[in-house]
Amino acid sequence: MRVGCPKEIKVHEYRVGLTPESAAELVRAGHEVFLETKAGEGIGAPDSVYEKVGVKILPNADAVFETAEMIVKVKEPQAVEIARLKPKHTLFTYLHLAPDPEQAEGLMKSGATCIAYETVTDRDGRLPLLKPMSEVAGRMSIQVGAYFLEKAHGGRGVLMGGVPGVRPADVVILGAGVSGYNAAQIAVGMRARVTVFDKNPARLEELDREFNGRLETVYSTSAAIAEAIKEADVVVGAVLVAGAAAPKLITRDMLKTMRQGSVLVDISIDQGGCFETSKATTHSEPTFIVDGIIHYCVANMPGAVSRTSAFALNNATLPFALALANKGYKQALIDDPHLANGLNVYEGAIAHEAVAKDLGKPFKKPSWLG
Repeated sequence: MRVGCPKEIKVHEYRVGLTPESAAELVRAGHEVFLETKAGEGIGAPDSVYEKVGVKILPNADAVFETAEMIVKVKEPQAVEIARLKPKHTLFTYLHLAPDPEQAEGLMKSGATCIAYETVTDRDGRLPLLKPMSEVAGRMSIQVGAYFLEKAHGGRGVLMGGVPGVRPADVVILGAGVSGYNAAQIAVGMRARVTVFDKNPARLEELDREFNGRLETVYSTSAAIAEAIKEADVVVGAVLVAGAAAPKLITRDMLKTMRQGSVLVDISIDQGGCFETSKATTHSEPTFIVDGIIHYCVANMPGAVSRTSAFALNNATLPFALALANKGYKQALIDDPHLANGLNVYEGAIAHEAVAKDLGKPFKKPSWLG
């Protein structure tokens, strides 16, 4: 198969869909790999490194899309990229369609087969291709919160870990999944006072045991969250419903009860955000202020640590990319129902039930998937 990897063009996105090591594995399996020139520079991988493993370098994205049958990316295709997609293409990347009807319409009109990293599952119902980026975003969220909590950056002027005799920052984490767990690890390590909310009592029990009393766990209700954020210095939104829009856990009215200069970090922004006042931002303009509360809502947080993120992502995506290339998308999806859960768009229709529901579109499952 002819596999193409264009350079990412989302604002301040430095990751790449295929690292040199992943590209080499595809070449070894007998496939042709085409890379847009300089696509790997954001992770410190120049064209020459790719050429050494048998990758063909093309001068621009138009050439990559024209040549390739399968397109491997990181972020959702931008409008100019959607215009390049044709029915011959299998697109394998993050899509996050539920809060993005414009992208969904474009992909449906393209006729391409679109497989989304974020809805591929494993045998336990987890999301293995979302996990590595959720780990990165969770850990980054506390770094970001600590940075913007500094007075020079608009915050309350609170040190995350405090000092002897002075209370540390209060960190509230909404969601005890992969992102929330990783946020908790870093926040506890920085000696903050940490409270984690979740609706799964068993998960809260696991965290209580693992952290040995170094954080508090609270069953998530609207009333409990409303009370906790009054004293919070940093609130991390880390909730996820696979394929669906994130629930709004903090309303505009609730902001008025929070301390001026406190920080909201919305990891869930790719799925629409879990704060009512959230709107997607970029690394060039990462924050905005509503009612004196700093909002950090960057939709591609892991792009800032591109090398770490690209290698972590490729470790997870490569087996699936190989299956799609080796078998073709139909046979690969038939053979692996977990990969089949990643199918979001097929023959001009939405092929994932949760995505279709949130978009208000008909759900159409391909007949060959049974």
